[in-house]
Amino acid sequence: MSRFGEPQDAAFRRLNDSISFDWRLSPYDVDQSLAHAAMLAAQRIISAADEAELRRGLEVVRGELADGTFPFAAGDEDIHMAIERRLTEVAGPVGGRLHTARSRNDQVATDVAMFTRAHAHDAGQRVARLARTLIEVAERHLDWPLPGYTHLQRAQPVYLSHHLLAYVWMLIRDRERFAAVVAACGRLPLGAGALAGVNFDTDRHAVAAALGFSAVAENSIDAVSNRDFVLDYLAAAATCATHLSRLGAEIVLWSSEEFGFCEVSDAWASGSSIMPQKKNPDAAELLRAKAPRLVANLSALHGVMHGLPLTYNKDLQEDKEPLFDSCDTLELCLEAAEGMISTITFRADRLAAAASDQFLAATDVADLLVRRGMPFRQAHGIVASLVRTAVTQGKPLSALTRDELVAASPLLDDEFYRLLADGAWLETKVSEGGTSLRRVREQLHHARQSLR
Repeated sequence: MSRFGEPQDAAFRRLNDSISFDWRLSPYDVDQSLAHAAMLAAQRIISAADEAELRRGLEVVRGELADGTFPFAAGDEDIHMAIERRLTEVAGPVGGRLHTARSRNDQVATDVAMFTRAHAHDAGQRVARLARTLIEVAERHLDWPLPGYTHLQRAQPVYLSHHLLAYVWMLIRDRERFAAVVAACGRLPLGAGALAGVNFDTDRHAVAAALGFSAVAENSIDAVSNRDFVLDYLAAAATCATHLSRLGAEIVLWSSEEFGFCEVSDAWASGSSIMPQKKNPDAAELLRAKAPRLVANLSALHGVMHGLPLTYNKDLQEDKEPLFDSCDTLELCLEAAEGMISTITFRADRLAAAASDQFLAATDVADLLVRRGMPFRQAHGIVASLVRTAVTQGKPLSALTRDELVAASPLLDDEFYRLLADGAWLETKVSEGGTSLRRVREQLHHARQSLR
């Protein structure tokens, strides 16, 4: 029997059905159904014999889902109804008892929380692996100088290790964000029913313990309508993808002939359909391009949730495809980034040549004057005039004569030339977090400690 007197329109079925994507929730749906059945038996809401039959049937269903033999039917609206239908086929009428004291509203919220928790945990592990790979590459290139940039203009020299470690700290923050997502998934929605609770004396804490939740959702209305944890995952994924995008963008620049700082391995590059000489850093380019896709997924769910009245609305079905896509995209990007970075080759000659540009030491010359008592703003102006003189004459700073130095400031002497010799200014950045080797070694140690 049905509430409805006519069949659903085919177009509405295509709009309404979610089985084409929410099948991915099946392992979690089986797990929560097993825990739910065990709780029902423990609370004597169903018999022990019924629970045993449900458990047997659910294990059959689990096996079919795992090996690809699950018989999906044309009428399956979603994975929850598909599993219940198949369970009843396997176990008989007792399959209908499984839905006692639960609704699809709290059921799907629980499945999505379990899915999100699992993928947030996985993302944290992948992020940590990429961070460790960057640390290893940084250690192999500990004292390789290169220009640091602001506005994509050469600014001050740094060590390559220092530059790569900047991404490590981004990833460490990403891992913390994913850990926060895991925590946000910690309250069990199951037991809230459709919205008001259920008419049975259930033990929600037993189900929570069985499924790895730390607590139960305190309010049944909030339990079925909450998707904050999905938003949290999408936000963490969007930020992480943005970090990967910045890394990819730099690899694209650095691997161009104009920079020539690095070369990605053949395994992470593509050729041209028309130009035989081309080697394109396509993996890095795609890291750069994927980030806005994940940002769009976050924006899409914010749009779904915006102004949505309590409690459950069918709109919430739109939480899954952005979540699934962000999980898949981020996990692939992290894998690709790790593979690309672990096999990249840096060119010491091109890095050193770019880092030897003496104009990068302008701030260090200004600081020399400051140490001799001159206010920094005045020192800044004097060094700017020296740079202008050198640029006009087409020569490096070290080629300025002593007379030109004294004319700019009597505080300048031979230490000016010693400062410029052999890139010595790299080791002057002694402040905590700076690029001197001592501080970079500290960073490496702290980064490894943070990833334990």
